[in-house]
Amino acid sequence: MERKIEKRISELVDILTDDYKKDFGDSANMCFQYPEKEEIVEILSKLRKIIFPEYFKNNSYRVYTIKNRISMLAEDVIFNLKKQISFVLKYDEKNAKLNDEEIAEKSENITFMFMERLPVIKEYIKTDVEAAYNGDPAAYNTDEIIFSYPGLYAILVNRIAHELFNLNVPVIPRMMTEHAHSCTGIDIHPGAKIGKYFFIDHGTGIVIGETTEIGDNVKIYQGVTLGALSTRGGQTLRHKKRHPTIRDNVTIYSGASILGGETVIGKDVVIGGNVFLTTSIPDGARVSIKNQELIYNYGPKKSSGCEDFQKDEAWFYII
Repeated sequence: MERKIEKRISELVDILTDDYKKDFGDSANMCFQYPEKEEIVEILSKLRKIIFPEYFKNNSYRVYTIKNRISMLAEDVIFNLKKQISFVLKYDEKNAKLNDEEIAEKSENITFMFMERLPVIKEYIKTDVEAAYNGDPAAYNTDEIIFSYPGLYAILVNRIAHELFNLNVPVIPRMMTEHAHSCTGIDIHPGAKIGKYFFIDHGTGIVIGETTEIGDNVKIYQGVTLGALSTRGGQTLRHKKRHPTIRDNVTIYSGASILGGETVIGKDVVIGGNVFLTTSIPDGARVSIKNQELIYNYGPKKSSGCEDFQKDEAWFYII
């Protein structure tokens, strides 16, 4: 009986292997030459510990100083990130003619250029923590934000991925941000340019497209979309500015959609909840939608009396 099962398994493996060769040809014998999601996620975890060494420990290291801990984490990240980058460089046609030695050298150079940017990433993320604390009266302290806020985690991963994106590393930056997306519900493309003191409150359902540009001191709430007007052009739209530009000191409330590469939201603008914008807004403006009329299905039909509500200057800040 066991021999019969082994034979059937062997026959099945042959069928699956032959089918795989139909799709991939000679590369069918090249195993583990693609980026590994688990390794990418582990790299993110270690980078987080390097950026916040006093907050996130690594219990596998029996060390007693921050310097020793960072040294061991950095060594791990460099070794594994270099390996993963070497897998993905083939996706860029500029690297098609490079041999294995040249790929290894280029991967190493990119890895060290990235690691040298970690102090800049840390500088920016510290401002994001400050913005979250100053902007959220529900925050008990900055430790709570660092440990638990999904918005901060999504921003941290994006800032890491953005540096790799700027170094022309294929695939890996998007793997990183999609991991954060799956954890937080916040979808930020690694190509998006984001200034200091960026605060995402609540966060679920936020989408920020590849060519979005965000200035300093910007605050956005759940359900906000900074997107493209249309993607019908497919690959013909690659490298074109498709997403909006958000200047400094802008607040965008929940459910708002701001679309288009030519759409510019000026400094100090406030965008109310559920606003849909495809045109630019000048500095200092407040944009809101007229409150909908509510009809009650009991007693005499009448409106909600929302006129008094709209007279309140702060009404569109309500989320």
